[in-house]
Amino acid sequence: MSHAVVIGASIGGMLAARALTSTFGQVTLIDRDTVPDRAVPRRGVPQSRQAHVLLARGSTALEELFPGFVDEMLAAGVPAGDAHADCHWYLDGHPMRRAPSTLPVFGVSRPLLEHLVRQRLRALPGVRILDGEDVTALLHDKRVRGVRTTRSEMLADLVVDASGRATRAPRWLRSLGYGEIPVTTVRSEVVYTTRHYRYDPGAGAPFAVVMAPYPGMQRTGVTIRQDGDRVVVLLAGMLGEEPPTDDAGMLAFAESLPGPEIAAFLRTAEPLDAPARMRYPASVRHHYERLRRRPVGFLALGDALCSFNPIYGQGVTVAALEALLLAALIGTAPERYFREAARLVDNPWALASATDLRFPQVEGRRRPTDRPLNAYLARYRAATVHDATLGAAFLRVSNMLAPPAHLLAPSTILRVLRADSTINIDDQELLGVRHTTVP
Repeated sequence: MSHAVVIGASIGGMLAARALTSTFGQVTLIDRDTVPDRAVPRRGVPQSRQAHVLLARGSTALEELFPGFVDEMLAAGVPAGDAHADCHWYLDGHPMRRAPSTLPVFGVSRPLLEHLVRQRLRALPGVRILDGEDVTALLHDKRVRGVRTTRSEMLADLVVDASGRATRAPRWLRSLGYGEIPVTTVRSEVVYTTRHYRYDPGAGAPFAVVMAPYPGMQRTGVTIRQDGDRVVVLLAGMLGEEPPTDDAGMLAFAESLPGPEIAAFLRTAEPLDAPARMRYPASVRHHYERLRRRPVGFLALGDALCSFNPIYGQGVTVAALEALLLAALIGTAPERYFREAARLVDNPWALASATDLRFPQVEGRRRPTDRPLNAYLARYRAATVHDATLGAAFLRVSNMLAPPAHLLAPSTILRVLRADSTINIDDQELLGVRHTTVP
């Protein structure tokens, strides 16, 4: 194999390109946007001004793709903390008990993360980035042979779609006779506002505060320390709740959240920029693995394959894991990629979609087991107020270091039952707990 084309030069596209460099002599990334040579937001990545955080599994995946990457982040001024000890978590309004852990969290902004990845990628032989050029179609002759752009036609042995949520690949493939790509959608109608503030080391603000939404509270608030001696504040609403963009309105919105930290910060913080608002109507998963006839010479990665509710911060980590999968399969069994990628996506998708589907107004398919499972997880979240072990297990799952089933281990269920003496026998039966008395 000699040439691969990647559509999109954002995080997913660059990580895909890195994965392909071990197999292809030349890798070309094509992006319709102007790609900067500095750590600045860009028009083609509207979420680049929004709050970002790198999960623990995401940092290890980036380290596998680019050895020494974590040290480079730290050298560039990215603050790091302990995801359990240094972050204030509110689950269903309950403050999680903090404790030391081995889970790192990195407050890296999206522009700096892209810049650092771009620098590493550009240093690799055989990689080029074509910006200001749009891919308009796939070249096809019994298989995908390359792409047509606004400037030319480009032949390739492999085309990887990493163009994000606005992917046009399903339409292109349908026109080529592959049929409809099956899609799963969970519509949560998220609107979020982000603003950056000056970091004051003497103010005593925690490394991060996360107040997650829950039925009855469709509002979310997050603060995270970031590079550039800044703190980023994200305020979000679901299903008709929209955070304002004026100072008084943002403060009033923060005061309605379960904990006091974000409102306390906003009362004295010095803003560094204007608020940026963004809308995210729905999480969308494209099931290429279900196609009867899959296109040879074509793969998809990142948001072009599956986009997640941004509140949960999974996107960069999932893209990095997909890139590792691509690197493992591309030289030997690329035909397995969509099937294996679907398995990889299953856990983060289940975690995010199940959390959204707790809200009765959210559109999406529900299972008969969801109601008893949600009842158990509500008790679980409440129990993290006093039980740091349960909090640690939750963070391992949310950081994608363990599958969601980790929260249903027998020993974990017993800890939840001990923490909630009001649980009744019928609830235990629904949860599959076969004890006639609560230990």
